Amino acid sequence: MELRQLRYFVAAAEAGNISTAAKKIFLTQPALSRQIKALEGDIGQPLLERRAHSIRLTPAGEELLRAARELLLHADQVRERIRASAQGVRLRVGYAPSLASGILSAAVADFSQAHPAARVELFDLTPGEMLAGLDDNKLDIALTVARTGKTPGLKWTHLARATWRLAVSRQHPLGRRRRLAPADVADAPLLVLSRRDYPHYWDTVTAWQREHRLRLKIAGEYDGAESLIAAVESGLGVAFITTRAARNYASRVHIKAVTHEPEPVCIAAGYRAERSGDKPLAVFIENMRQAAQSFA
Repeated sequence: MELRQLRYFVAAAEAGNISTAAKKIFLTQPALSRQIKALEGDIGQPLLERRAHSIRLTPAGEELLRAARELLLHADQVRERIRASAQGVRLRVGYAPSLASGILSAAVADFSQAHPAARVELFDLTPGEMLAGLDDNKLDIALTVARTGKTPGLKWTHLARATWRLAVSRQHPLGRRRRLAPADVADAPLLVLSRRDYPHYWDTVTAWQREHRLRLKIAGEYDGAESLIAAVESGLGVAFITTRAARNYASRVHIKAVTHEPEPVCIAAGYRAERSGDKPLAVFIENMRQAAQSFA
């Protein structure tokens, strides 16, 4: 048996019609029929029952279909491993540190163990920079807040949901409170991520403000989570951060729960739609998904 013949047989079996299968695999109907007859001759058993407008698998055909799918999957995996080891796999990943905690490092470790010849390059970027990187093929994956419906040509794989906490300095009076209410936040200067670079963050905070009819005192905008926390630590104000980011900064600031917190965000892996069949990319995204689940 040849792998090519098995692929033709699987296509015919799944289509249930020789003509339909032939069109899908870009063969003529007579050519596909000859390949399947040759396979039947090699096995010594009829594989299909031919009808006027359809085909039906014989018991031998059903058994071969199960085995052929396994063989073809294994063959594809072997080919990808050999190709990766010969050429080297390169994945360029943009990420937001405030969302990547517990996901990215574990995924890179798992992926590198399975693909020792692979190279994963990491880039700390704003959401806008990540979308631009995907658009001009300078990035392969973006780990950020999902933008489903707003990004033509991109696909998103959900990884985790992130809820919100309030970061306050260790000297701030709110730090002595166990749980805060929306009105408590309104009374303190609020520090936020840049509206230009992090529009989803801004939209989330302002939507929460409108929902609770608050007049927030925006005291400063910052270009990233690290600078935002440094400002909180210095006593310049308080800031909303995700629970994932909070784990990184709990030793520097107080992390407080807020009743009726802002809407959770969906952390997702974004990639170009035409890359959906890219095996290394799919494996890395699955590694991130598993890491996100174990770190929930």
